Amino acid sequence: MILAVAVMPMLQLLLFAYAIGFDVRNVPTVIDDADNTTESRAYIDAATQTGFFQLVGRVNGQAEIDRAFNEGRARVAIVVKPGFGTALAQNRPAEAAVLVDGSEPNSAELGRTYAMALNNVFGKRVLATWAANRGTNLNMGTLEPRVRAWYNPERSSADFLVPGLMVVIIMIVTVQQTAVTLVRERESGTLEQIMVSPIRRIELILGKVAPWALLGFVDTAAITAVSIAVFHVPLRGDIVLLAAATFLFVLCSLSIGLVISAAAPSIESANMVALLISFLPGFMLSGMAYRLASIPWFLQVISYAFPGRYMVEISRGVFLRGAGWSILWPQVASLAAYAVVGLLLATALNRKRT
Repeated sequence: MILAVAVMPMLQLLLFAYAIGFDVRNVPTVIDDADNTTESRAYIDAATQTGFFQLVGRVNGQAEIDRAFNEGRARVAIVVKPGFGTALAQNRPAEAAVLVDGSEPNSAELGRTYAMALNNVFGKRVLATWAANRGTNLNMGTLEPRVRAWYNPERSSADFLVPGLMVVIIMIVTVQQTAVTLVRERESGTLEQIMVSPIRRIELILGKVAPWALLGFVDTAAITAVSIAVFHVPLRGDIVLLAAATFLFVLCSLSIGLVISAAAPSIESANMVALLISFLPGFMLSGMAYRLASIPWFLQVISYAFPGRYMVEISRGVFLRGAGWSILWPQVASLAAYAVVGLLLATALNRKRT
């Protein structure tokens, strides 16, 4: 069990981090060049050299484009209409179309954005060439936007996902393992022997929490090392703050597991409830993958009942933004209060059950 708990979180981190990603590149693209001129080939080359469109074949006509979309061979189709080169040579609007498969919204939106940017850049290049051929200088005052992304300049999905994945994985492991501890003691008959011993209820709960808290903390340290070494996630903030928040978060997760264990009638039901409470809220209500401001308001209210919400903010704040105690103290205080209330609730439920 100790080996599984120590190794499984790192395996889950590697699998989730590699499998889940919001980076879109090499989108399969087919080309329908009905003009087949030097200008049309230059336009297609400009598109395929961006790294977003990956040329997977050429088609002829709308029917073949539909077939490529239906068979899943392509997500984007670039269509150059006849007369494209002639229109450019005569300084007339040239017609080209970019068709996007909307069944994958993220790729579709990025494809539309790339296509608009490509047409803009290519149009300026054609205009500059036309002016140079006629000895005309088109230099004039223009606005040149320069956008800089702070904290994640390369817009890497790993930098965004891994700090949140750490939280979700640790929550799943700790809740799952502690949810069956008291149930197993009751079913095996050893809980009655513990109850007649001089041990107090709070000591029983702390005894159940201590080893899993240590294992959870060690798992978090190992996952942090893997995140930095394998995925190159920057750690810009105070590591002491991260360690303290992690310890409190582990206690919060363990308290959830102990509450389930004290209330569940059997090991099977404890496992089911633990998976439901740890996995779904961990992904959907922690902000790990989706902005909480984008979900309905009643789900935003429910998210405050789960410690993952607070820990994801702390994890990303420390890793990516270099945030310190002065910024993240409300989240740390919330985790501390959550841990105290959760452990006291588990103790009370265990006393009532026994």
